[in-house]
Amino acid sequence: MDEAQGKRLLDSLLRYQRETEWVEFKENDAEPKQIGEYISALSNAAALHHERAGYIVWGVKDGALSVVGTTFRPKERKVGNEELESWLHHHLTPRVDFRIHEFLYDRKPVVVFETPPCSHTPVRFDDTEFIRVGTYKKKLRDYPEKERSLWSLAAKRTFEKGIALAGCGGDLVLARLDYPRFFELMGQNLPSNKSGILERLERESLIMPAGPDRWDISNLGALLFAKNLADFEAAARKAVRVIVYQGKNRVQTKREQEGILGYAAGFQRLVDYINQQLPQSEEIGRALRREVRLYPELAIRELVANALIHQDFTIRGTGPMIEIFDDRIEITNPGKPLIDTLRFLDEPPQSRNEALAKLMRRLNICEERGTGIDKVISQVEFFQLPAPEFRVTESHTIAILYAPQRLTEMEKADKVRACYQHASLQYVSNAAMTNTTLRKRFGIEEQNYSIASRIIADTIAAGLIKPHDPASTSRKLAKYLPYWG
Repeated sequence: MDEAQGKRLLDSLLRYQRETEWVEFKENDAEPKQIGEYISALSNAAALHHERAGYIVWGVKDGALSVVGTTFRPKERKVGNEELESWLHHHLTPRVDFRIHEFLYDRKPVVVFETPPCSHTPVRFDDTEFIRVGTYKKKLRDYPEKERSLWSLAAKRTFEKGIALAGCGGDLVLARLDYPRFFELMGQNLPSNKSGILERLERESLIMPAGPDRWDISNLGALLFAKNLADFEAAARKAVRVIVYQGKNRVQTKREQEGILGYAAGFQRLVDYINQQLPQSEEIGRALRREVRLYPELAIRELVANALIHQDFTIRGTGPMIEIFDDRIEITNPGKPLIDTLRFLDEPPQSRNEALAKLMRRLNICEERGTGIDKVISQVEFFQLPAPEFRVTESHTIAILYAPQRLTEMEKADKVRACYQHASLQYVSNAAMTNTTLRKRFGIEEQNYSIASRIIADTIAAGLIKPHDPASTSRKLAKYLPYWG
C-alpha cells in the first residue's frame, strides 16, 4: 500500500470519529499476545457487523483521534527467534490472511493491521475466540448471543465473497482485471465507456462498490480474471502450478511453471500448456503421419476444471497442482471432496464454491450438471487407457490419469477399478455392463471372454458391482450393475 492509498484508508477510518467494534486505535502499545487477541476480536466483529475488514491502527491517539505517529515497527519485531507476523499466523486458528500496512501520514509513521472478517468459523487466538463489545475486547464464549449469530453468519460466508483488493479507483480495477476477456467469454460486446464496464463487473460480483468511484475487487474477480494473481495476496497463493518430472517419480524436475492469469482468463492457455508437455505417439494413416497425444484433451480439461472449482480455499499455503510423469498425470486440489469418490459418476454435483462454479459454467469452462467425470471416464474408455484413479489424502483430492498399458501389465486393482467405472458409466447411460461391453472396453477378443469373466468376478468380490439378475446362470450373457444401482 503506497502513501496515497494509506492516507485514504486512514481518513476513512478517522471519519468514524471514535473506535468501533471493528476498528482499534493505538499509539505505541504493541504486545504480541494482545495483538493476536485483537486480530481475533476484530476479525469476528467485522463479520458480525458485515464490514469488509477489521483494523488495528498504530499512530493515532485514542480519544482525540489525532495522528501522532508510532515507533512500532512490526517487520522488525520478533517473538523469541520468530518474526512477529509468522508468530501470529501460527497462533491464530484458522490462519488469518491479515495484512500489515506501513506508510507516512503527514510525515508521521502509521501502521495498520487489516484483517478480513472470519469466514467459515470464528477466529481464535491460541485456544480462545475473542469479540469486541463496544470498545472492549472480550471472550466470545461470555456472549452466547453474539457467538450464535457469528456461527450463523460464518456458515454463509464464502471465500469468493471476500475482498482481494479494497478501495480501488475505476482505473485501477481495469488495470488489474482482464475485463476484455470477461466480455469475450461471455459472448458480449465490450461497453463503450468505463462506467458500463464497471457496472457489468459489479453485476457479476467481480467487484463491489466501496464509495464514490471506489471499488473492492472480490476474491471471485481476482481468481477468475486477474491479469496477474500476484497483485492479490490471497489469490496469489491459489495460482496453478504445473510440474514436469523426468521419469516416474519426483526425484528430477524437468520444468516448473506457476500460473499468472486468473482461472477463467488463462484456462485455455493452461490446458494448451499441459498438452504441450505431454508425450506423443505417431499414428500412421492412409497417407499421412500425425502426432497423437497419449491422453485425451477433454479428460484433462474436465479434471483441471474440477480441481479449480472444487478446491477448499480455506486451506492456506497450497493451491491446485498438475504433475506430469512419464507414466501418469496427477491433478491435485486442496480439500477433500464433498461426495464419495466412488459416486463421482452418479451423485448430483456439490461444490463448496457455488459462485465460482456457476460463473465458470456460464463462461463455458465447466459444467454444473455433474457430467464432467462421466466425460472423463468415457474418453478414457474410448482411448482404452487404464481407469483413472481418485485418491483422498488428509487435506487434498488427487485425480490420476494413467498412460496406455496392456491388459497383461495392469494390476488386479487397476482392472477392478476399470470394471466398476465401466459398470457405473453404463448405468448412468441407461444401459448395463455385460461381458461383451467389458471386452470392448479392454479390447479383449471374443474367444477370450473368460478373461473378462475373471475381472467381473473380482469386482463382485470387491463389493463394487452386482448381478442384475442373481438367479441367472449365464455368465456370458449376464448383466451387471454398480453396487449402488
